[in-house]
Amino acid sequence: MKGAEARDRASAVILAGGKSSRMGRPKALLPFDGEPLIRHLVRTLAPLFAEVVVVGGAGAEFVELMSLLRSLSSQPNELNEPNELNQPNKPYQPNQPNELNKPNELNQPNKPNLTLVRDEIAYQGPVGGIYYGLREAKGEFVFLTSCDAPFLNLALISHLISQISDYDVVVPYWQERFQPLHAVYRRSVAPLLGEQLERGELRPIFLYEKVRTRRVSEDEIRRFDPEGLSFLNMNTPEDYEAALKRWQRLAEEQRGRGGPHPSALAPMPPGGECTVELFSVARLLAKTSKIDLALPREATLADVLAALSDRLPVLVGPIIATDRKSLTSGNACNINGRTFVRDPKAPVQPGDSIFIISADAGG
Repeated sequence: MKGAEARDRASAVILAGGKSSRMGRPKALLPFDGEPLIRHLVRTLAPLFAEVVVVGGAGAEFVELMSLLRSLSSQPNELNEPNELNQPNKPYQPNQPNELNKPNELNQPNKPNLTLVRDEIAYQGPVGGIYYGLREAKGEFVFLTSCDAPFLNLALISHLISQISDYDVVVPYWQERFQPLHAVYRRSVAPLLGEQLERGELRPIFLYEKVRTRRVSEDEIRRFDPEGLSFLNMNTPEDYEAALKRWQRLAEEQRGRGGPHPSALAPMPPGGECTVELFSVARLLAKTSKIDLALPREATLADVLAALSDRLPVLVGPIIATDRKSLTSGNACNINGRTFVRDPKAPVQPGDSIFIISADAGG
């Protein structure tokens, strides 16, 4: 799925309804890089998603979330009546800015359609939040994250979305654990999650056993996020302080390299993909002729072949070498119909077309 298509078909959901008992205050409202953490997350996700749904919990922080998120919506003229906020799971379309907002910074492209919804039954664990988020989202696919994970990486998120075509769930597997709160779900699995809640099955893995689940390996994740910062969350004040220091350190490193602020830890803009076209034996094995792949920054042919191995493992051995970085003898790679390359370090740019051709393909 290319970037523009993903933006049209996918939504993002941020879970912000946890107890925050160890933190001692609502995590979504913690100051982060000069603004509340929830606003930081919405801003980061906006380039990839036309819709962002925030699932809030019960309590006074729900109204404060509503106030903070108002100016980030693309639909400023739809305001629910105040008494509607007392109804469970009633969508709220954020509206007018107030003194907490920074209007001059909010006039930016890709402002999402933003919905704030209250979790009907609080503290049901991740399954409850996932269920209510999927139920309210309009996109066919939903990227889901929690409000305490500030180091979002758009390159990795884009890659996860690109994998969903043949699956119901795409979930990273990092340090021997599934990461259900940094995963992509088809909206159509919501009824199954509702049934899980009725049975008291509050672990997402019960869903993964029932549907087509793509487990994203640690090696695959490291191509986009070498340190796994995407999965670093904040549960205690000590975690929070450590995250702030890490963010500041990243900012200093970026300045030292003359690079952008780390709010571009979203290192790849939408559309940072290449297209791989398969011919002859490769096409027969894969049972497809074309596939789109997300690229990390400064991508090489080796990155493309590794990503292709993840998507089409049937090609490893006959077409792609077992090192997953090169082609086997008798197969060739052409970039944009101009140059045949075999060097795994050959650069690949977003938008490139990669042709993989067997020696018997003919002209």
